[in-house]
Amino acid sequence: MNRPRPSDRDREILLDVIQTFIETGEPVSSGSVAARDRHGVCSATIRNVMAEMEDSGFLLQPHTSAGRVPTTAGYHYYIDCLGAGRGVTSADRRYIQEQFEESVFGVDDMLALATRLLNDLSNQIGVLLTPSIGQATLKAIHFVRLSGRRVLCVLESAGGMVENREIETPSPMSREELTRISNFLTDNFSGLTLREIRDRLLQMMREDRNELDELVSNAITLAQKALVSDDLPNLLVEGTVSIIGQPELSDVPRVKRLLETFAEKAELVQILNQILDTRGPCAIIGEDSGLTSDLDFSLVATPYGTSERTLGTLGIFGPSRMPYHRVVPLVRYLGEAVSEVLENDEKVGVLDLE
Repeated sequence: MNRPRPSDRDREILLDVIQTFIETGEPVSSGSVAARDRHGVCSATIRNVMAEMEDSGFLLQPHTSAGRVPTTAGYHYYIDCLGAGRGVTSADRRYIQEQFEESVFGVDDMLALATRLLNDLSNQIGVLLTPSIGQATLKAIHFVRLSGRRVLCVLESAGGMVENREIETPSPMSREELTRISNFLTDNFSGLTLREIRDRLLQMMREDRNELDELVSNAITLAQKALVSDDLPNLLVEGTVSIIGQPELSDVPRVKRLLETFAEKAELVQILNQILDTRGPCAIIGEDSGLTSDLDFSLVATPYGTSERTLGTLGIFGPSRMPYHRVVPLVRYLGEAVSEVLENDEKVGVLDLE
């Protein structure tokens, strides 16, 4: 909705009200704002400004005798006013850099670390949507003999993601046979997404089986088993317990709704998927979605990936009364840090199958 932009004085009063509510969780009165003497005007003037901000849709008075609280529009305006120039604190920046530099890990470990950092540095819930396996671009595929007809399939993506799957072959295969099949599939399908590979395999199967040699036929059989996927991304969550004590979760039904959200995951995954096409941090607050409205929560999230493609989203999920002045820069910085690691794959641990 198009709303009139507040004057400079009114904007400062509005931001003061929102910041005070974020800090205290209590409706803010004109008297409490005037008592801090930050704006050089009396309580009556502040009361008039707050009433105008309510008419403009930025504030809400929950009860006639109470102070005012921010609306969804008020929070969005507050975030806009933070400006792109505000970054993470130097202490947070050093801590994040130390965690990434001191750890030797693969991509899976790095994404888990990023989720923990989102929680650690915000005291909110860190969430991260990993790429669906069907979207991953194949770098290499390896088949390792276990015992009998059991074979371990290791899928290594171009972005460094590694997924292990155990499959069963129609008959026992030697290590040499599995190595030849691994090399054939890697040589012929590297650079394609797993979904594209499945389509190619289906096309090959339509050809006359009698014209396919034993190597190709066995490769098709194993690849079919190895590439079966529901194509659903994985949701990493860190810190659900850490926010249970916040005032917004003092009633049992809301706690139950929150736990259901992470048990089912579908709603949150859907929202995170919608952010894949955005640029920079995106805030979904309160009535912006059914999920955030039910919980009176907000999600601040940003895409991450390489210069060639977006791979997933990461963000912070918590009560709408979250410290956006810290959360928004933190999400932006970690999104950039994760993307840099994925782009610079020599920092990513390489799988050694020798």
